[in-house]
Amino acid sequence: MSMQPLKKADPSAIAGYRLLGRLGTGGMGVVYLARTSGGALAALKLIRAEHAADPGFRARFRREATAAERITGRWVVRVLGADPEAREPWLATEYVPGPSLAEAVALHGALPETTVRTLGARLADALDGMHAAGLVHRDVKPGNVLLALDGPRLIDFGIARVSGATALTATDAMIGTPGFLAPEQARAAGAGEVGPAADVFSLGCVLAYALTGERPFGTGAVAAVVYRTVHEEPDLTDVQDTLLPLVTACLAKDPADRPSAAEVRDALGPYEGPAAGNWLPAGLPALIAQRSSRVLDLPVADPTMLNPEEPQGTSRRRFLALGAAGAVAGTGGLTAWLLGRDPGGGTGGGGTVRTAYTLGVLTDLSGPTKADGRAQERGLRLAAETFNAREDRPFDLVLKVTDDGGDPKRAAAGARAFLRTPSLVAVLGPTTTETAIAAANVLVDQKVPMLSVVASVSDGTIRGQRPEMRTYFELRPYPEVTVVPFARYLQEHQLGRTVVIEDRAGGTYGWSVARTMKDRRPAGGTVTVHQVDADSEDFGSAVRAALASSPTGVMYAGKSPRRAALCAKALRQQGFQGPCGSVEPPLQPEFLTVAGPAAEGWYFGTGYTDPDTIPAAKAFAAAYRKRWRIAATDPVDRFAVESYDALNWMGQALRTAARRSAERSGAAVANALINDDAVYRGVARSYNTKAYSNATGQLEGLTLWQIRSGKPRCLGPFAEAAKRD
Repeated sequence: MSMQPLKKADPSAIAGYRLLGRLGTGGMGVVYLARTSGGALAALKLIRAEHAADPGFRARFRREATAAERITGRWVVRVLGADPEAREPWLATEYVPGPSLAEAVALHGALPETTVRTLGARLADALDGMHAAGLVHRDVKPGNVLLALDGPRLIDFGIARVSGATALTATDAMIGTPGFLAPEQARAAGAGEVGPAADVFSLGCVLAYALTGERPFGTGAVAAVVYRTVHEEPDLTDVQDTLLPLVTACLAKDPADRPSAAEVRDALGPYEGPAAGNWLPAGLPALIAQRSSRVLDLPVADPTMLNPEEPQGTSRRRFLALGAAGAVAGTGGLTAWLLGRDPGGGTGGGGTVRTAYTLGVLTDLSGPTKADGRAQERGLRLAAETFNAREDRPFDLVLKVTDDGGDPKRAAAGARAFLRTPSLVAVLGPTTTETAIAAANVLVDQKVPMLSVVASVSDGTIRGQRPEMRTYFELRPYPEVTVVPFARYLQEHQLGRTVVIEDRAGGTYGWSVARTMKDRRPAGGTVTVHQVDADSEDFGSAVRAALASSPTGVMYAGKSPRRAALCAKALRQQGFQGPCGSVEPPLQPEFLTVAGPAAEGWYFGTGYTDPDTIPAAKAFAAAYRKRWRIAATDPVDRFAVESYDALNWMGQALRTAARRSAERSGAAVANALINDDAVYRGVARSYNTKAYSNATGQLEGLTLWQIRSGKPRCLGPFAEAAKRD
């Protein structure tokens, strides 16, 4: 949890607690880091007076304090004091300096099964104690689980209530966090009592999240997530078989079908588990220790006093900070300390506590291009986890993933949401031209760069792009140039009579591919074009006319996998046995399904590769399969290795920006991507922004594929692959 210095309007003490800094702020109040008279650290929640004046709000806060004081289990934060009747009510609990589960997964990825078993058993024990006391937490989620060296701590009992009591919430209000709340919580009004089984459902979601790094009901719009929670089954594909039955039982739609918290604890094993400090995977104990040492060494701020020149009728008192601590806060030194930064560049006695930068991942996880979106997310997560595991890393990278569903409106909304994250430095991942345009046009005003691996946008489409200051970057060849690999194959094999079946349903793209073939004329021969109308599926007539010229090669120019398959079937039916090829868009599972045996032997040019064909990417392929539990015989998802490279290339630019101590990190990253002459050598290929401005650079990353035994097979970089039979 990051900390910020006290503001001038903050008191130096509340009810004997000396305030050290701000842990967080919201519409209702402020949470401070404080020290008790005995020297213990505390998290003190102070409610603003204007909210406390509302009798209903004060009643809810009184209920929170009462509920929290009744919870005494080892795995919940202990209440140190409270005064719900004060003019500004407050509640103090013990402070846990470790990261939340959400932060840990964002930094280090999915947790090992042994860790999750210990985590789950101890959380289940905490919930069992709550339920025995007649309480229901109702908001069990990764952000409400803090990780300490001796075990997790469940926090935030603000919406907990006595089982069977009337909820003190607005009518029809949905209680809980979408993606982690139970179906009965999602049914707002008249749905009956939300009991202990709701906490078990939430715990099941937390276990799935910890094991896989992904939410079992996906991400995206709240309504969509809630609908999936109520009506659809969770995605537990990557949950280990040993824990799958238990997680599945926790996520039963009917509360009566779920195990109790005690049964979950017992199923996971003895909750005392490993010795203190040994239950967490490598990297997290060091992070906790570093934060603890920094916090314990924080100075206590000198007392504040009223400004005598301030009018006494002011509703909000303003304070003047006195002494050395105030001077440090004014210069930003304390800010750097509290945020985990070392302004002098040293490491300090407590070890290096690194700055964390946020990368937005805006991609399709539920729409028509969800396969590519999932591959991108997986490649980016693996890259971030690998980066954050390095001891010599200069900072941490946190991924914030949003599902745009392939919808431009959702993409624009997602981009606007990202901009509210202060540590945001870049956004990666659109899967379609439309979503890339919508998001990039939002990000450009704040000069936040967006890197695209899958989507492609024509020059001049996104506003505000200039050679000296760009914010949109494509790390892939233009789709139009994917005509080159098959054309090079025809060239290398001296196949000079080419016919192009131009599918007018492909619009400008199909026309552009046909024109490129005519301009290139493989082997210096002839190229003739035969068109198929957009509203026709009669490829037989065009193929019959094309074969009359006895071609030595046939190219399908279009975007549709299904229509490319119809072309393939027509060629097979009319006996053509020469090489056939196409471009990237039609190479989809639908092409294989519709074409059947007619797909065999077809060539495709693409802007992505298969890491199994690249010696330098072998380690990546093995790590990817292990991380996402993919069989050794199954291919790595397309665009996964390119996404992995994209994050690391962006990380190189971020290093440059950080060295320049730029105030606007996003703009500095964009500037580094534009002006850095250095070539980044990824595991798939090399990357350099300036190279993409010329024809040679656009050919970087092009590969040639062929359908063999009913499956796409990457033959390698096109120039070398085209020479082979």
